Amino acid sequence: MNDIKSILNRVKCGALSVDDALLLLKKAPYEDIGYAKVDLHRRVVQGASEVIYGAGKTPEQITGIIDTMRKNGQKTILITRLSAGTAKKINAVCPLRYYETARIGITGEIPEPDGIGKIVVATGGTSDIPVAEEAALTAEFFGNEVTRLYDVGVSGLHRLLSHAEEIMSASVIIAAAGMEGALASVIGGLADCPVIAVPTSVGYGAGFGGISALLSMLNSCASGVGVVNIDNGFGAAVLASRINHMEAKA
Repeated sequence: MNDIKSILNRVKCGALSVDDALLLLKKAPYEDIGYAKVDLHRRVVQGASEVIYGAGKTPEQITGIIDTMRKNGQKTILITRLSAGTAKKINAVCPLRYYETARIGITGEIPEPDGIGKIVVATGGTSDIPVAEEAALTAEFFGNEVTRLYDVGVSGLHRLLSHAEEIMSASVIIAAAGMEGALASVIGGLADCPVIAVPTSVGYGAGFGGISALLSMLNSCASGVGVVNIDNGFGAAVLASRINHMEAKA
């Protein structure tokens, strides 16, 4: 939507003719490059540009999508679920920063934070960090200030309580936990902001690959807790970012 407003403002101040503005607005909403239809209007419709899901794509396909996005004005691009081997091959053609723990690649510069507050990303244990880092880096990519609170699970509750100030001053909190997934309920009982629970696939046999944590989070006694899919740090971060930018939209 910001792109359309920019065009209209340029027409208003005489920097762009009506015919030229009409031509810009008539641009195709996507570009078909054979193996992908790259969405060029995602930012207009949703307020944020398209993100590349890296799993299952070849380095050549990802590079082609990056080139298409760049040709159409997207300077900073996020690639999720990217393997180290694929990232290395892409980097030889198109420089990017690769974050192995989060399995994320980023081309271009991450923007300065412009949200209304801070997003806190907390984990129950160290084993949840890969999912949490996917969330934290995605949130930073979308222009949010992020505070990381790792390994503050309920098996040692004093660790979480020592960060009460960060929890109570957050704009949004993302709580990533496996096992029984209790972290989200505890944080939900301490915070006055939305809490986004991310069940992780961390745990023993009866955890069923994150299903136990998912069901626990869905049954949270604390109000104001929403839940995303298992290991979906990216989805949690997008939701948190939208919440953290609502004042600007209003």
